[in-house]
Amino acid sequence: MLKRFKIWTYKEGEPPLAHDGPMASIYGIDGHFMTEVENRSSPFRARHPEEAHVFMLPISVVNIVHYLYRPLITFSRAQLLRVTIDYKNIIARKYPYWNRSSGADHFIASCHDWAPDISRKRSGRVIFKNIIRVLCNADTSREFNPVKDVSIPEMNLLGVELTSSGQDPNHRSILAFFAGGVHGSVRKVFLKHWKGKDEEIKVYEELPKDFNYYDLMRSSKFCLCPSGYEVASPRLVESINTGCVPVIISDYYYLPFSDVLDWSKFSLHIPSERIPEIKTILKNVSHARYLKMQERVIQVQRHFMLNHPAKPFDVFHMILHSIWLRRLNIKVSSIDIQ
Repeated sequence: MLKRFKIWTYKEGEPPLAHDGPMASIYGIDGHFMTEVENRSSPFRARHPEEAHVFMLPISVVNIVHYLYRPLITFSRAQLLRVTIDYKNIIARKYPYWNRSSGADHFIASCHDWAPDISRKRSGRVIFKNIIRVLCNADTSREFNPVKDVSIPEMNLLGVELTSSGQDPNHRSILAFFAGGVHGSVRKVFLKHWKGKDEEIKVYEELPKDFNYYDLMRSSKFCLCPSGYEVASPRLVESINTGCVPVIISDYYYLPFSDVLDWSKFSLHIPSERIPEIKTILKNVSHARYLKMQERVIQVQRHFMLNHPAKPFDVFHMILHSIWLRRLNIKVSSIDIQ
């Protein structure tokens, strides 16, 4: 892939709605990914569209919402959809590439919660039904298609450097840890069952001021990652980077890089209906199995690291590999041109 895969980014559009994105927020991976793809020295950058395997629509959903929905008085996706369709129409009229594949070799990438709605709403569903969607919100109950779409990790890029993997796994004193608000139905049930209820399962809605969130992760064997309003959460990457075995409490989350990573080897998945059983499930994990899982957490850390410039096997390369696999899956017979 490193030597062959080429991406063409359309030049049309102006910042901040295109060719730009946040660099320091839970949506920060958008800006970093855009920067890497458009980097002139990137080995993946096509010199001409004819040599490209895929085409990126360099639209920033985060910035569209930030700048065009100010003040936020409506949650209608109409304006977001209008901007995206207008951009697609421009490049479809100007170049042959969209029309020849009906958009099947094009992709749009965004971590924003609204990004999936571009192709879920009625008009967008027709126009963008073939496009590769690169999303953090990889919710299979809301039309995320693992065959065509790409799941990417949500990363809390707020300038906090997670440079330490924490305590030795044999000396982590906390069985399981979580801190976060009541966001969504899964989180509501989870906090009702476990907030302040158990000394070994440390669950906080608000972390006391003298406690350090990342230090608690570094001291925990398992880090609880319940879904919020959406299926994805930056806790997943935070858990991995602090050497804490993730416990994914979600029902419809298609995990990032599942084509090549066997998540069962370094994480636990607990469906929401088994939230009351969390402690029993964790206690049933033998120490030997836990040590092996924690060792594998350390091994996969490099796949969730952000580097500038990008390095082989880091998060940027993992995302591109996922896109590359979807591009290889494209068959003329599978493209809906109706």
